[in-house]
Amino acid sequence: MSFSEDPDLQPILFGLFLSMYLVTVLGNLLIILAISSDSHLHTPMYFFLSNLSLADIGFTSSTVPRMIVGISTQSRVISYGACLTQMSLFILFACTDSILLTVMAYDRFVAICHPLHYAVIMNPRRCKLLLLLSVFASLVDSQVHNLTTLQFTCFKEVEIASFFCDPPQIFDLSCSDSLIKNIVTYVVGILLGFFPLSGIIFSYYKIVSALLKIPLSGGRYKAFSTCGSHLSVVCLFYGTGIGTYLGSIVSYSPRKGMVASLMYTVVTPMLNPFIYSLRNKDISSTMKRLHHWKI
Repeated sequence: MSFSEDPDLQPILFGLFLSMYLVTVLGNLLIILAISSDSHLHTPMYFFLSNLSLADIGFTSSTVPRMIVGISTQSRVISYGACLTQMSLFILFACTDSILLTVMAYDRFVAICHPLHYAVIMNPRRCKLLLLLSVFASLVDSQVHNLTTLQFTCFKEVEIASFFCDPPQIFDLSCSDSLIKNIVTYVVGILLGFFPLSGIIFSYYKIVSALLKIPLSGGRYKAFSTCGSHLSVVCLFYGTGIGTYLGSIVSYSPRKGMVASLMYTVVTPMLNPFIYSLRNKDISSTMKRLHHWKI
């Protein structure tokens, strides 16, 4: 589906989404460049942040370029193979985002609650292992959805009620048995949605408990300031995702669903670099140094 059938709005939509996409890609590339160019940022927290930025680029690139091309060519047709590919890439990067946010929460938990053992626990080998496990789990999830979709023998409709091949919308179009679709949806949702979010909540519960034991308020602020950016991104990522899901249960319409999907597929990855550069002093100071070096 397209956002609007009005031909006069097509140039505006094209310019808007192209601008948002370029801001997302350039912003996240700047984060990666800042971290790789500054040796002081070669720590576990920024290692995971750079990979989160890379995942955000992939997450947005799995849907937006195809939408921009569709607006410019006035074509909303996508082949079956291209749809499966888009769905696989979307799930891969979305799950990688989700798991990396959990790993980053664990990193902050170790740094604040076990500072003396931080270097031993979050050693480079373990950080790389956590990254590989995140990508592997996301790859398994994407292939499970892919294999489930390949079992569908017929579809009730050929129009997807979204601007991309959204897995729930693809599943709804199938006229096959709903039991397998529901099992895959709920099991994967619990394993790669509920558990990561529970891990984040538990980590911050422990962090807040540890901070309350610090006698000076200045010490609390300094310790929690390293978590502010991450917590903002977590609220944005999961807030828009959960809001989309709850909104679809209460009163779903294709247009509302598309706008809600746009929030977590385009707006959230676009805002992440701004959150980390504005709320994180290390990143912002490195950005300024890069700007002065360029001048």
